[in-house]
Amino acid sequence: MRLSHEACSVFGERMSGPLIVLVAGETSGDNLGGALIAELRARRPALRFAGIAGPKMRAAGCVAWGSAERLAVMGIFEVLRHLRDVLRLRRELLARMRSDRPALYIGIDAAEFNLSVADKLGRLQVPAVQYVSPQVWAWRQGRARRMAKRLRLVLCVLPFEKQFYDSVGLRAEFVGHPLADRLPEAPDRARARAELGITPDACVVALLPGSRRGEVERLGPIFLAAALWLKARRPDVQFVAPMANPEVQQIFASQCFEHAAALGVRIVEGGATAVLVASNAVLVASGTATLETLLCQRPMVVAYRLNPATFWLMRRLIKVRFFSQPNLLADHPLVPEFLQDAATPEALGQAVLAWLDDPVRVGVFESECRAIHASLRRGATDRAADAVLAILDQPGQPLRSA
Repeated sequence: MRLSHEACSVFGERMSGPLIVLVAGETSGDNLGGALIAELRARRPALRFAGIAGPKMRAAGCVAWGSAERLAVMGIFEVLRHLRDVLRLRRELLARMRSDRPALYIGIDAAEFNLSVADKLGRLQVPAVQYVSPQVWAWRQGRARRMAKRLRLVLCVLPFEKQFYDSVGLRAEFVGHPLADRLPEAPDRARARAELGITPDACVVALLPGSRRGEVERLGPIFLAAALWLKARRPDVQFVAPMANPEVQQIFASQCFEHAAALGVRIVEGGATAVLVASNAVLVASGTATLETLLCQRPMVVAYRLNPATFWLMRRLIKVRFFSQPNLLADHPLVPEFLQDAATPEALGQAVLAWLDDPVRVGVFESECRAIHASLRRGATDRAADAVLAILDQPGQPLRSA
């Protein structure tokens, strides 16, 4: 007999096995957490899981002490506006852990919050792991040495991150990326188009303006203006926009009605992978979606806009040539990227049109995508679970770096 998710959660709370607390701060972190919990439960059914969770983590058996949506805030000054709620959430989380001390704390993304919690866990003698490295290699590199005092291990999903942590004495393991494990190395475009009701000869551009409210508020109108620019030059282009959650879907639908009703943008709830595979080109906000687009082997144009004050501060600290994951992984400008004021409708539209008009360039791009996919396809969830169980089984021993 199958138990409901609610029954499983109650059952989990009553079990006497070790407790693992996990905190995820957005959709991608929730996906990683859900997969990791499912793998750990399959290996050790007695384990209990609780923390700040999204729907995937809850479905996998994590008792939600708070919602991951409360941490889905991007940018320094944006966080300040929500600081009271974030601090309250941290106090509540620490109080829970004092009353039911976990065997392990796993922070997934949401680095500022998770590292601040890890600071407090020393008194409780609770080891802490960070799953998905914060971008300390890109800016504020001095944080890495402080992280070494807080964390037992960083589970890295990008290969160059481990080398950086090795240089500062922080144990890190490159586990690969779960998206690379989940997505096929040969995307079936005909099937994706059939599922979406898109004809084989249609020219389709996907619009992905972000998964957070602030991202969509800043990028949505610019993406739509770029689509209008493109439509004026390629009337045959169709636009499809997969939305990460109901909140951003409502925001983007309102933007479409206000700014680009004539475009007829097709909004899809979820289903980003199918839309990406079916598309000829993609206009996408910087973030995990760019990696998914790369793994779907779709040519893309990447854009991002931060709060102006946040950008003013960050640009003085950034230490890397690129900000998008495809270019960081390739270590050269594989895809066009436009940051802040450079992300204009005309610039974005021209960059998308360049992909549509150059099939030879697209073929070279697809070949490089396949090579990157192979480098990231390592059984990430299994490797992450191995590392977690090694800490649980030898809590007083340092974890040997792979």
